Amino acid sequence: MNVPDRKVAVITGASQGIGAGLVDAYRRLGHRVVATSRTISPPDDPDVLTVRGDIADPATAERLATAATERFGRIDTLINNAGLFIGKPFTEYTKEDYEAIIGVNLTGFFRITQLAVEQMLRQGGGHVVQISTSLADQASSTEPSVLASLTKGGLQSATRSLAIEYAARGIRSNAVALGIIRTPMHPGEDEALARKHPLGRMGEVGDVVEAVLYLETASFVTGVTLHVDGGRSAGH
Repeated sequence: MNVPDRKVAVITGASQGIGAGLVDAYRRLGHRVVATSRTISPPDDPDVLTVRGDIADPATAERLATAATERFGRIDTLINNAGLFIGKPFTEYTKEDYEAIIGVNLTGFFRITQLAVEQMLRQGGGHVVQISTSLADQASSTEPSVLASLTKGGLQSATRSLAIEYAARGIRSNAVALGIIRTPMHPGEDEALARKHPLGRMGEVGDVVEAVLYLETASFVTGVTLHVDGGRSAGH
């Protein structure tokens, strides 16, 4: 049943790791959640709606936004969590690498954010969050990452532009730039990865969730990139 006064969060890349943690966190806040990824399974929770698809395909964004408004009547928060990282020396990136990263990191952000902001404007407000990487601000000679910087750095700039464009209309826009987080991509405690952070450890999914929830409730904060990276963005 559509109860449009209950808040709704849309989360991309939501089948595991950070995305799955965010789904659980927003449910604990009392939000209904619309979650998407290429492999996501139907939930047992009636207040979670899953939409399977590749966010790099604009048709997935269309289905996602339609599902959110038809099932739950609104979109209050969009978390652009889906992301692809391929670390290679710049001259070794292939055309396929480029297209894959642009597809997920930029095209995947663009259409769903347009649709979510349109709905937020109809409602009178909302919040958009981009998940980025600290490598966009603090390059590393040991981690070649030009395509991550190109795409995620672009998202951080877009975050600020959205914040200013829609500040007077009740829509906030923020980003969270991550260090290396223990997820299915990095499942164990790796001493070499831990040493890349001045705090001496890898991040946890809970660290990211705490940051996003802070931004969710920080009504006077917009246009910021919050670094959740164990101090990496400050340098070594």
